[in-house]
Amino acid sequence: MSHSYSDQKVINPATNLSFDEVLSARLSRRDWLQGAASWAVLGSLPLSLAACATGGLKRTGSIGFKSVPLSKDDTVRVPEGYTASVLLAWGDPIGHPSGSPAFKPDASNTADEQALQAGMHHDGIQYFSLPHGQENSTRALLAINNEYSDDGLLQVGGFANWSAEKVRKSQNAHGVTIVEVRAKDGQWEVVRPSHYARRITARTPMTIAGPAAGTPYMVTAADATGREVLGTVNNCAHGYTPWGTYLTCEENWDAYFANTGKLTPDHVRNGITAAGRGYRWHEFDERFDAGKHPNEPHRFGWVVEMDPYDPQSKPVKRTALGRFSHEGAWPSVGSDGRLTLYMGDDRQFEYIYKFVTRDAWKPNEREANRNLLDNGTLYAAKFNDDGSGGWIELALGQNGITPAAGFKDQADVLIRTRVAAQVAGATPMDRPEWIAVHPETREVYCTLTNNSRRGVGKDPGTNASNPRLNNTFGHIIRWREEGNNPSALKFTWDIFVLAGDPKNADVAKRGNIKGDTFGCPDGLWFDEGGILWIQTDVSTSAMHKGDYEHMGNNQMLAADITTGEIRRFLTGPSGCEITGITATPDGRTLFVNIQHPGETASERSDPSAPHAVSTWPDGARGGRPRSATVLIRKNDGGVIGT
Repeated sequence: MSHSYSDQKVINPATNLSFDEVLSARLSRRDWLQGAASWAVLGSLPLSLAACATGGLKRTGSIGFKSVPLSKDDTVRVPEGYTASVLLAWGDPIGHPSGSPAFKPDASNTADEQALQAGMHHDGIQYFSLPHGQENSTRALLAINNEYSDDGLLQVGGFANWSAEKVRKSQNAHGVTIVEVRAKDGQWEVVRPSHYARRITARTPMTIAGPAAGTPYMVTAADATGREVLGTVNNCAHGYTPWGTYLTCEENWDAYFANTGKLTPDHVRNGITAAGRGYRWHEFDERFDAGKHPNEPHRFGWVVEMDPYDPQSKPVKRTALGRFSHEGAWPSVGSDGRLTLYMGDDRQFEYIYKFVTRDAWKPNEREANRNLLDNGTLYAAKFNDDGSGGWIELALGQNGITPAAGFKDQADVLIRTRVAAQVAGATPMDRPEWIAVHPETREVYCTLTNNSRRGVGKDPGTNASNPRLNNTFGHIIRWREEGNNPSALKFTWDIFVLAGDPKNADVAKRGNIKGDTFGCPDGLWFDEGGILWIQTDVSTSAMHKGDYEHMGNNQMLAADITTGEIRRFLTGPSGCEITGITATPDGRTLFVNIQHPGETASERSDPSAPHAVSTWPDGARGGRPRSATVLIRKNDGGVIGT
């Protein structure tokens, strides 16, 4: 999710065209599917990787529900025969052993209370069965990203009388929420109290690990070692590892920094501005003033690994995976046991990456995998216009990444990942967001949400993988690694679908959807039955007008990748984004996040009128709209989507 960047300033200065302008990908869906028919015989991923394993679920990828219509209603709608209910909303007590303060509808919860409550603006979510190592569909931990805060809802009076306490409360609304959940007598509930319950916030101590740790780039006035940092922010999409850890990803971290001094080239390249973007943390937490502490921004923009099963464990920022606006870190294990993580950089004209571990993971030695993500190779993707592609290594001395190009060492390369990818010749994309890997074939799908600036001024024009000027609707690209090997250096690709509105007067904006219309694809996830779930994030500044006049509220759809059919499964309440999805191993319970219901076009709420757009989920007496995790079940107890 990139809520502040629906029409963002382009910060990638590259103006060279990657390819000759073309209007569509060379590979057709028919060509792709003929090849796909042979991939299935290659076998599935190791069950130890599939955190949501099938439990006997047949992988047909077929859809078996009736589409729900587009909606502008302030509610969650699901198909006939399904029920959706709220499981955990922002501000709900998490069941921490030290206390469970209740949510106060008048916004008067303190900063300390917020640190024991579910964080704000739910995003990525992952189901971790309890106990560890077993596939349990009735008891688990949920790890939930809390991306950002809307201080118009969070604080009494919003930004009025801004104070250190309000900054702390905002910081405590960020990060990750971990709760224990269980199905008791057929009904799901949050377990309170639970010794697993935990909040990781923008104030939680964390370790910096990997090649950039301990280098001069990481040293600050508060940390002479360059190995310790407080907190994680803007936790958007996510990932997980086969040894049962959670990967939370720092996306628009630059928004929290202001700069009252001199902007460095790195600050400019990563979007830091003199005034900041409205969080005002620097006024009472000086480390967020990049003018006074120019290295502090180097300590954000990473993938953070944490162990949900150990509430005393310390989160770790893994610098080997590069620094940018991380949109997920989705895993795929090769036949040699090495782990690949696929990652998007959610900005216009930024890049798609993957990281391949140096060593294989050890299934029976969890502790031996603890630092596996500190050693490996980072790559950026190049999509050629003939349907081929390659992974470009981002390492000092390789592919133009040299001292002559301004790089001092590998730590510098990783801190300035975007610049390294640009120098190496990666393909600038239309906001790469979530990535999903098919549980059997290992083919990879990525949402490219939109890019209204493609072809504007000196910005890069179209190319085969980003074929539309003024791409307001976005598309989904997919690729198959050579030899079905996640660590391969070559791949073939095509465009799975161009999103759009068939009623649009502009032919280029009608898309080629086979089924229900949608735009701005964002969240993406394969269930263990092979259905591809697509979630949308149309900005509230664009919703219900212009190109999105006929689109309704944000939605979640299901795609049959064999036929290409796409059906609408869910529509959300007013002003929300649909983001984050996970399921029980048996596929019979689905968890979906509803983010920022009630968001205004300015993306900042008026504290005097919190219900201006939405009253979901608590109704008019609830005080304020709240992001929440929704639990969805089929009324007959069957597998979701079938």
